[in-house]
Order: sequence, then structure tokens, then C-alpha cells
Amino acid sequence: MRNCLKIMAGLGAMLVLLTGAFVFYNWAPDRPVEALQARWAPPPSVFIPVVDMNVHLRDEGPRDDAMPIVLLHGTSSSLHTWEGWARALKEQRRVIRFDLPGFGLTGPSADNVYTIERYTRFVAAVLDHLGVQRCVLAGNSFGGYVAWATSLAYPALVAKLILVDASGYRLQAAVMPIGFRIAMTPVLNRLAANTLPRFLIASSLKNVYGDPGKVTENLIDRYVAITVREGNRHALVERFKQAPPGEMADRIPEVNVPTLILWGGRDRLILPAMAERFHHDIAGSHLKIFEDLGHVPQEEAPARTVAVVKQFLDR
Repeated sequence: MRNCLKIMAGLGAMLVLLTGAFVFYNWAPDRPVEALQARWAPPPSVFIPVVDMNVHLRDEGPRDDAMPIVLLHGTSSSLHTWEGWARALKEQRRVIRFDLPGFGLTGPSADNVYTIERYTRFVAAVLDHLGVQRCVLAGNSFGGYVAWATSLAYPALVAKLILVDASGYRLQAAVMPIGFRIAMTPVLNRLAANTLPRFLIASSLKNVYGDPGKVTENLIDRYVAITVREGNRHALVERFKQAPPGEMADRIPEVNVPTLILWGGRDRLILPAMAERFHHDIAGSHLKIFEDLGHVPQEEAPARTVAVVKQFLDR
């Protein structure tokens, strides 16, 4: 019995030491947005005051465009994910993208509310601030969820819809990025509040790319920076709690605007079967699957994916 107690005490001490070493080598406390702006918010980035937040936004292209293209990023991402699309579209079209509450450099909401209803109101408020009355609304992953939900909540605002590996149905992932699993796991998510192993970000990115070889050090730097933005890690935990996929799935057939559905055939987070389901449920929708791409096709292959978008916009 005494030997068992010694062994247990030894294992406990080893666990404490290992935990301490992990925290020491991966210590990454929150950083204020001011410390991140120089690298991640150069012009044309601006910050605008909307619903008690300073919203990180880029508004490019001709201001006389009567129907701007608005791009919404996904969970733990930022407006930077649309850089390739914005570059390709802004010569002819006004392109607006911004960091949603709890993500990017916008950071957490003032009242810690992250319901899907709050996100749709936020999108409407930003566009109202910019004087946009009608737009083409595109969204990737969680941003796709916000996009189609906004089209239902504000039908006069959305003329066309582009869903890129969008969420909306109950999640049936083949592989969940480890960062998401940690954010949804009690105790672990508290440990992650001040630690962030770089390998964790790299692993999560490689999980959502169809070709993991395209994940660069600069890309990892960006995702690390937006994760440690003050308040974002706590907001991620709350977002998973307050806006789970599937809670509005029965309303997807109500979407009645021209809709383009783009999907990565190698998406292991939101499986391609969900693309087919969106296509079935949204009458008259158009579907394009890129067999070699993953969960963020607009980021992984911007030129190929935006070419399909241009065709859709010209219809």
C-alpha cells in the first residue's frame, strides 16, 4: 500500500512538472490590439465604431458600386482570409470585409453575447454605418452561417448569397482541429487562456487545408497573432457555447436569393455532403466543388475560386 502511494505521489509530481514545463515553454498571454496593428492592420485597414466595438475593416474598390460584395470570415479567422478575392474583385467592385466579434483585431463583444442573432444584427449595423443598403453577402464556415442567417433576418439587405464551406447543419466532422477541441473542453480551455503552442496552430491549419504543404510560416504567424488578441480566446469558448451549428438548420430552405455554394472536396471539418444538402435545400442554388481543396478554398486557391464567383456575379 505504501509503495502504491509512493508511485501515485511520484506520478502526481511528474504531472505537475510536465504541466509547468508546458506552460513555461508555451506561455502566450493576451496582447492588446495596439501591439498587433502595425503588422496586421496597415492601410487600407481602418477601425470604425459599431455597437460599442472598434471594428477592424477594409473597404476597397469603387464607392459608386450600388451592390458591394461583403465577405465574412469563419471561426478563429479574420478578414485576411479573403485577401486573394479582394485583390481580384476590387478593380471593378466595392469589396467590404471585417473581423467579426470575438475574432481578428475587432476582438470580443462588449457584452459577451455571441448568438447567431447578435452576429446578424452586427453585420446589418456595420453595413448601415457604411451606408450599404443592398449587397452580395459571402461567408466561409461560421461566416457562411452568419451570411445565410442574415439573408433571412434582413431580406432587403442581401441580393445574392455565396456560401463557402458554410456551417448551418449539425456538425459531423471527420477530423476536428485540435484548437477547436480544446476551446470546447472544460479545464483545457482555461489552460489555453494563457498558452498557445505554435505547433497547435500549425496542426489546425494543416487540418483545414486540402494541401497541408501550402501552410506557410507567415500564415501561422497571422493565426497566432489573431488568436492572442486580447479577449479572443475567451470569446471563442463562448461562441461555441452560444452559437452551435444546427440550431437554425430547419430554416435553410427559406433562403430565397440567388445562391452560389462553393466547397472543398477535401474538407474534413464540414464534409462535402453538407454542400449537397445546402444545394438541395436552397431552391435554384448553384454548386461547385473543388475536389483538391479543403475547408478554406478562398484562402488556399483564391484565383480558381474567385473565377467561379465572377461568373456567378455576371449572371
